[in-house]
Amino acid sequence: MKNYETEARERWGESGAYRECEERTKSYTKKKWAEANDGMMAIFAACATCKANGASPTCAEAQALVQKLKSHITEYYYTCTDEILAGLGRMYVSDERFRKNIDKYGEGTAEWISQAILQYCKSR
Repeated sequence: MKNYETEARERWGESGAYRECEERTKSYTKKKWAEANDGMMAIFAACATCKANGASPTCAEAQALVQKLKSHITEYYYTCTDEILAGLGRMYVSDERFRKNIDKYGEGTAEWISQAILQYCKSR
């Protein structure tokens, strides 16, 4: 975990979102961290189910899940703008660690979410 914290600080430490996240999460209890992380994983699992049911990343249900993801990030971590969300979508497929973590809910889920996020950001 320390390696990820160091990497995040090096990559985004000067950003407003990083500082907002540090400020917002500094008083999180283990319970609050679990709530935040479990909520994110539940959204990824719902995306995997949607994908497994044959839904397109551009369908209304997929777009609602992207909005839910964006709202969750904003509620627990930092204000998730469309620009930040688009960057997350790219990172979900370009960084093998993220891809692997998301794809544990179903092969190809990271790519599906990335495409759903791309569509969401394009349509706004």
